Order: sequence, then C-alpha cells, then structure tokens
Amino acid sequence: MERSTLVELFVAMAAEQVDYGLVGGVAVNLHGIVRETEDADLFVRPDEENVARLRRALHRVTGDREIEEIRAEDLAGAYPVVRYVSPDGRRTVDILSRRGDRFAYDDLEAEVVQLAGVDVRVASPATLWRLKRDTVRAIDAEDALRACRRPSA
Repeated sequence: MERSTLVELFVAMAAEQVDYGLVGGVAVNLHGIVRETEDADLFVRPDEENVARLRRALHRVTGDREIEEIRAEDLAGAYPVVRYVSPDGRRTVDILSRRGDRFAYDDLEAEVVQLAGVDVRVASPATLWRLKRDTVRAIDAEDALRACRRPSA
C-alpha cells in the first residue's frame, strides 16, 4: 500500500477515534525493519461503537457502501478477521480482533509512531514477536526474529 494511502487511512482513523493497533508488515516497517507488504493489518477493539467508528473512517477514504457489512458481531465471533479491499484496489486492510484464544485486542501493547506527521498506534516490537513467533508463514517467523533482536523488544 502506498505511503500516501496509509497516511490518509490513519488520518481518518484518528479523526474517528478508532481503538486500534497496527500489526503486520506496515508495523514492522514503522519500527525500522524494512520489508514489502501489500496490506495494513489492524487489530481493533471489537465492540459495536468502535467498529462503527472504523466503518466511518474507512468510508471517509473510500466512499464504499460495502463497508457497512463489517460488523462487530463478526469480529467478536468465531472468525475474528475481516479482509477489506477498496473498490479501486488501492487499500487492502485486514481487520482482526483476536488471534485464536491466546491473543485479543486487550493484550495488545502499542506505542505511538509518527508517519508523515500523523500519530499511528503501532504494536510494540515485543507484541509483534508474540503475535508472529508461532505462525506458519516464513515471513512472520522472520519478522518475529527481527522484532526480538531490536533493543526495545
């Protein structure tokens, strides 16, 4: 995802006061571990109020009415991940509320990192390590290893 597109998304999320933590490749990049990624991964609080704010933020940047299909009950249910792709294909956002039974939104430790003058709530290196260490994807294992080697981890 292009930097300007990310900035636009985070400006909208700040304006709507979305409770989130950025995880995944973009988070790794913002911690100074450079790698390619095509999407933004957002861990969100799965309550109705927060998901409504998230929908408003996404609508601000896309104008897409399909966003209304993103529901808190889905994120709080058996399948706590929703992938959203904007109609123009410029934004792919994976929205998560938990990872299995071992990691939920309330377990997220985050810090604020600036992206083009915008405050972005990013999972800490230690949290990224905990999220990625036991996954099967090689890129996640590599991210976890790099995150745990960071001085702040």
